[in-house]
Amino acid sequence: MEDGQSKHTISSRLQAVKQKSGKSYNQIAEETGLTNVYVAQLLKRQAQLKPETAPKLRAALPELPEELLHEMMKPPLRSYDPNLIQEPTVYRLNEAVMHFGESIKEIINEEFGDGIMSAIDFYCSVDKVKGVDGKDRVVVTLDGKYLPYSEQKSEHMVSRLRLQ
Repeated sequence: MEDGQSKHTISSRLQAVKQKSGKSYNQIAEETGLTNVYVAQLLKRQAQLKPETAPKLRAALPELPEELLHEMMKPPLRSYDPNLIQEPTVYRLNEAVMHFGESIKEIINEEFGDGIMSAIDFYCSVDKVKGVDGKDRVVVTLDGKYLPYSEQKSEHMVSRLRLQ
């Protein structure tokens, strides 16, 4: 498993490859069939590159060294710097979720029942649109699988079944 320092080094090298390509996350996403946020996650070593996607990423970023491509296919150390919350965009995203979170939870429960939105079986994208006033607006889409809470019946516990 990579440590924080090597993750930072690898991520910096991946960002340099992207920078050298002159392509945006949206362009790379279009060429690979991934979401723009997932491309960013890959280049930040927050997501694992799947073998079937590797050739598409290599085509989109021809300067990507083989060693980095292989490193991207290893399970990453998914983490974040706690100081990241000080970055204004991240702070505002957190603020929005905290402000609207309780209402979003109520609507999820009303529409689906007692459960949560997965952040593992999850898609995320960022889009730029024009508002009704003609000004630029940011659209962040969080698309997660619904996971219902289960009633914890002792008869369904695997450990109990083994003990009998």
